[in-house]
Amino acid sequence: MFYTVECSYNDPDSEAEWNAFYSQQKLPALISVAGFTTSQRFRAINSGCPVYLAIHTIKDADILNSDDYRLKGGGNFSRWQVCITDWHRNLYEGKGIIPAVSAGEILLLSATPSGVLDKELGYRGLEMHAVGLDKTPEHRVAYVLPVSIASLFTEIPGMYLYEPLTMQLQDTE
Repeated sequence: MFYTVECSYNDPDSEAEWNAFYSQQKLPALISVAGFTTSQRFRAINSGCPVYLAIHTIKDADILNSDDYRLKGGGNFSRWQVCITDWHRNLYEGKGIIPAVSAGEILLLSATPSGVLDKELGYRGLEMHAVGLDKTPEHRVAYVLPVSIASLFTEIPGMYLYEPLTMQLQDTE
């Protein structure tokens, strides 16, 4: 199961501090929650979507209602909450775990599979179907691509490109 959190941030004066908090404190706290397997943060490189994206692989939806989640990571943005906009959370079913996106790669999210990526370029997307929280979009396909081909997709409606802000954290247990 995949848990996504998307948002934008509207205060340039505090944005760097918020990003440092999220990447250096919140993400490590979340990966320490029992049932979180992977966590990684991204920044959009094209428009039409929230600027920030965090994707987590989790065991099941019940984790988001656990005391462990509430104590370690869920909802502790009070200092920055007034600056967080366009906030969306989704739970998706899919097979496997979210692949790590390294420097030199981008994450492409699309509402539908891409024939060009799948058939012509040989990339396999990870299909995800909404099952909880906002449930929108209902379907997503995630591709990890080299940065060198990102420019082919920046202007295609419904395809959103993200650069990694952090390396993927993984549960070590």
